[in-house]
Amino acid sequence: MSDLEKDPAEVVCDGSDGGGPTLELLEPREVVLGRTTTVRRLLPNKNRRMVGAWCFVDHYGPDDLTSRVDSYDVPGERGMRVPPHPHTSLQTVSWLFEGEIEHRDSVGSHAFVRPGELNIMTAGNGIAHSEVSTPTAPPVLHGAQLWVALPDSVRTTVAPAFNAYADLPSLELDGASGTVMIGTVAGVTSPAPAYSALVGADITIEPGRTLSLPLTVSNEYAVLIVDGSLSVGELTPGFGEMAYLGGGRRSVELVASGNGVRFLLLGGEPFEEHLVMWWNFIGRSHGEIVAARDAWQAAILANGNDRFDMVPGYDGDPLPAPPLPAIALKPRPRSR
Repeated sequence: MSDLEKDPAEVVCDGSDGGGPTLELLEPREVVLGRTTTVRRLLPNKNRRMVGAWCFVDHYGPDDLTSRVDSYDVPGERGMRVPPHPHTSLQTVSWLFEGEIEHRDSVGSHAFVRPGELNIMTAGNGIAHSEVSTPTAPPVLHGAQLWVALPDSVRTTVAPAFNAYADLPSLELDGASGTVMIGTVAGVTSPAPAYSALVGADITIEPGRTLSLPLTVSNEYAVLIVDGSLSVGELTPGFGEMAYLGGGRRSVELVASGNGVRFLLLGGEPFEEHLVMWWNFIGRSHGEIVAARDAWQAAILANGNDRFDMVPGYDGDPLPAPPLPAIALKPRPRSR
């Protein structure tokens, strides 16, 4: 997914503050993507900008697409429509609870994101992709789009790639079940590629049940509520909210509400590199961001170049980069 904000804020993350167990409620802010999609942005957050290597988390829906067709600028257009746009030094992780999205990218991939199936795209030094709801997509769209920061050791050398997994390992716990998207949870490991210690899982707890969820002490964790609510310590995060749990935990007690709860577990080892995030680029300096933007703008004019190729099969124009801020992008801490 693209960050379509017209004046994107610079975010620089310093991952040095792993810390111990804590409880912190991260509330979302609404961001409009294009003409048709509004998301709840959980990361970067005003108080915390990363959880492990997870550096960007958007939660959207559930949206009834059939009730919104008449309000679109383009007749017949519905759901998500994100034109081709670039990424650097990250992985995009696409996860749906309901609906379907068509993915195309500049390495020639053409796939559909469907519930329970993981699509993960590795940018390396540069990739472009588009995300579109097709006319035949199911009527309800509900999902999450996440970014993972790549470590400096691989971020410019790993080849751009796309991987899709339709059969991920299941997680069965007392009173709960789920799917391990990436990394290892309770001894269950996903085959998805990760370049740092990383955890992602989709978990449902039965109504009124308490889940004692085993964790890795060296990781920090957060839970994003996508249906229902739960209690963790004195926090009771509800739909669209994220609870940051900190690190240093061997387990955590999660109590489902009377209707049960579904959540994403996100975690990993605290990411100790400084990141500059602006628009759809991740770098390590102002100069890197400028170079990536210049390369993308040049690619649009030339119909592709050595760094960013165009997206075959997409019917429409690529998304131009917004203007850079008038001052140099400066580091800010990982958390406030």
